[in-house]
Amino acid sequence: MQYRRIGSVEVSAIGLGAMPLSVQGRPDTERAVRTIHAALDAGVTLIDTADAYSLGSDDFGHNESLIASALAGYGGDTSGVLVATKGGHTRPGGEEWARDGSPEHLRAACNASLKRLGVDAIGLYQFHRPDPTVPYAESIGALRELADAGKIRMAGISNADPEQIRLARDILGEHLVSVQNEFSPAFRSSEPELRLCAELGLAFLPWSPLGGIGRAGSLGERFAPFARVAERHGVSPQQVCLAWQLALAPVVIPIPGASRPETIRDSAAAAHLTLTAEEVATLSGD
Repeated sequence: MQYRRIGSVEVSAIGLGAMPLSVQGRPDTERAVRTIHAALDAGVTLIDTADAYSLGSDDFGHNESLIASALAGYGGDTSGVLVATKGGHTRPGGEEWARDGSPEHLRAACNASLKRLGVDAIGLYQFHRPDPTVPYAESIGALRELADAGKIRMAGISNADPEQIRLARDILGEHLVSVQNEFSPAFRSSEPELRLCAELGLAFLPWSPLGGIGRAGSLGERFAPFARVAERHGVSPQQVCLAWQLALAPVVIPIPGASRPETIRDSAAAAHLTLTAEEVATLSGD
């Protein structure tokens, strides 16, 4: 496994996005746990979750509890695993998603996540999404308070633009270590944020790096250059996609979602795939 850094912590270059294990269409608990264990067996040491990854308000926190249980039941050493969670989204009912970036909510959300994960301090706590009804500085200030109180070891932001990244850095200082934005062959509008993270030395965590739930499987059909490079290397287009993202900057750590052991094993193998400069340029559209 290739390794990269989030703040002072070394993690696998490919993480596990655990959202598919808890939202609509999720697998049964046995397969979900096998998927998490397969990730660990493959050398994955970064697992990304959120309190809102659930079917709704009735099982809010499902994903965090699932991960805590899977880690506790794993036969090997999990001390080097970084669990990154998020707060700031709510699930008011059914499949509806809402936002609450108030400091009061973020403090309560962090306390609840601490209990579900069964830890004294969260390794990486991220503000899930800006709330248009709350000044961004107030939301980020709550993360600073949580860091100063020792409840979170590192802070991150998600779905942020360059201005918000700079503001968060001003408020959080060295506590800010990562930015998690959507990025894939189909969604490249986060390139400015990726470049800024490389400039500032912040980890950039692409979410839905393969195009999202329900679309990852057809990546090669929708983006022919990835299929051609995959055929040349004898691997999947998905593996090529993740290797391409790793080649864009040393701060990039993709977090592909998975709901089957086979999927995360294939994704993790991207850390061992080296693309030529010409292939990277072709896939980048240069």
